Amino acid sequence: MSPRVMLDDDLAEVHGIETSANRFPWSVKNFSDSLDAGHHAWVYIDPYDVIIGFAIVQLVLDEAHLLNICVRPDMQGQGYGRRILEHIIDHAMSKSATLLVLEVRQSNQRAQSLYEQFGFNEMTVRRGYYPAEQGREDAILMGLDLSMLSVFGGL
Repeated sequence: MSPRVMLDDDLAEVHGIETSANRFPWSVKNFSDSLDAGHHAWVYIDPYDVIIGFAIVQLVLDEAHLLNICVRPDMQGQGYGRRILEHIIDHAMSKSATLLVLEVRQSNQRAQSLYEQFGFNEMTVRRGYYPAEQGREDAILMGLDLSMLSVFGGL
């Protein structure tokens, strides 16, 4: 699996992956707006140029915000999410970010476990952040202190 910059031409496939993996997916416009805003966005492809997953990161000063990360449902559980997250952390560190933050659904224990394995910690809870089947769902804001990783030589 190798990363490459996400292009406008990828948006239909990226949106298809997003829709198949999430009950409340981003719209094509959300992805397009992220590209237009200059966010760092990648697709992760297999040797046959099939998109396995994607990620979008916003950098503001010394903080990186993981806006979206997704792996195709039929490819989940094979370590791709871990490899994508490693790439994001490496990229954030290469841009001198000292903190990487993200929101995750309170119900998404699988993702929280992955983030905790990388050293992310819960920072706060954002009440009613996500749409849900009935009402809204809380998000857990998690953060990873990248300055500590750089002191200890990375992952």
